[in-house]
Amino acid sequence: MAGLANLLLAALVVTVPATGKQGDYSFTGDYSITFLGLPVASSTFNSTFKDGAYSVKGAFSASGLARLFDDTKGSISSSGRIEGDDIRPSRFHSSYTSGKKASTIDVRFQGGNVVSTEVTPKPKKRGSDWLPIGAADLKGVVDPITATVISAESLEKVCGRTVKLYDSEMRANLKLTHDSTGSISVQGYEGPTVTCSMRFEPVSGYRKGRKALEFLRNKSRIMVTFAPLGQTGVYAPIYATVGTQIGTITIRARRFEVTK
Repeated sequence: MAGLANLLLAALVVTVPATGKQGDYSFTGDYSITFLGLPVASSTFNSTFKDGAYSVKGAFSASGLARLFDDTKGSISSSGRIEGDDIRPSRFHSSYTSGKKASTIDVRFQGGNVVSTEVTPKPKKRGSDWLPIGAADLKGVVDPITATVISAESLEKVCGRTVKLYDSEMRANLKLTHDSTGSISVQGYEGPTVTCSMRFEPVSGYRKGRKALEFLRNKSRIMVTFAPLGQTGVYAPIYATVGTQIGTITIRARRFEVTK
C-alpha cells in the first residue's frame, strides 16, 4: 500500500459506537496527522450503530507540505456486527489515489475469518524473502478500522490485550499494555483517558529483513491514548504517537463526539 494511505490505515484512527446498549448512536471523529510537528494528513470518520450492526465511513487526504510530495487522498469504510464482547467485521473497503496511481482494496469476512481479498491493481510477484500468509493467519482477525475499537467494562480494562490485524496484505499483532491514566479536552469530549503502550508484531505477509518493519517491531515507541464513546462501553483512540526511523508521527483528534 502507498506510504500515506498505509499510515492512515494502520495508524489508529476510527471507530464504532456501542456494544450491548439499547438505541441508535452516531460518532464523528476528525483527526490530524503530523510528522516532526508538520501537518502531513487529515481524516474524518463517521460511524453509526443500529440494532447490533455498525458502519464506519471515512475520508483521508494529504495536507500541508506533504501535498508537494505525496498528493494522496481516498476513502475507507468498514461494516459488521457486534456480538457480545466481539466486534465482527463483514467488509472492509478502501479506495485511494496517489498522484496518477489508483488502488482499491476489498476484504470480506465471515465469523471473524477472512473469506476473500481483492486488491486492484494486483500486487507484484513476491521474492524468496517474502513471508506468505497461511490459512490459519486469516482466522479471528479484524480490519484496520475495527482493530482500534476496544470494548471494555471500564477505562482500566482497555489495555492488556492483543488485537489481530489484517490489512489485505499483512497480518500483524498489536499488543496493548497499560501505561497511564489521564484526561484530555477536545471538541466534543472532555474527560478521562487511558494510555496504552503498543507493540507491533508482524506475523506474515511481509518481506523479511525490511528495515522499517524491524524498527517498528524492535525499537519503535508506540503510545495510544483511548477515551470512552459516551456511555456505550466502547473506547477509541483520541491521541497517538508512533516512533519511526526518521521521526515521530502524531495522530491527534480535533473532534471526538458521540450523538444519539
